[in-house]
Amino acid sequence: MLRTPLSLFRTLAFAEAVSWTLLIAGLIVRATTGWAPAVTIGGGVHGFVFLSYGASVVLVALNNRWSVGPTAAALVAAIVPYATIPIEAWVHRRGLLTGTWRSGPVASVADDADARWYDAPLAWFLRRPWLLFVGILVLVAAIFAGLLIVGPPGGTKA
Repeated sequence: MLRTPLSLFRTLAFAEAVSWTLLIAGLIVRATTGWAPAVTIGGGVHGFVFLSYGASVVLVALNNRWSVGPTAAALVAAIVPYATIPIEAWVHRRGLLTGTWRSGPVASVADDADARWYDAPLAWFLRRPWLLFVGILVLVAAIFAGLLIVGPPGGTKA
């Protein structure tokens, strides 16, 4: 399912849009019924998918050699409800999602003008997708837990 940068990015861009729907639905439920756990549930799902989308943007941007502009646009798109869908279409149209994962042998920076300092570790992790997945999952979970300790955006009502 996630065998290419395109499939990973597209899946998480769609999941981010769905998570916005859950958050907005939770806000509507809380406003109409007063049931606050709806926002906690929707917000929790959205927060985790938001961080996962951000991690996928960084991974795809490194793999596909994105410049700062498209990378920043894709990251900022997660902040605007449903903006990940048009961003996915935009980067796809520009050809930024083409190709496969760079998991093959890595040329040295001296031998290849396109080589980057992170190519070897990235290729090593891409050859071990389960390790990469678990590592990203642990990182996202740690950030998510830290943000839960800090509290929700805007604070809590005293």
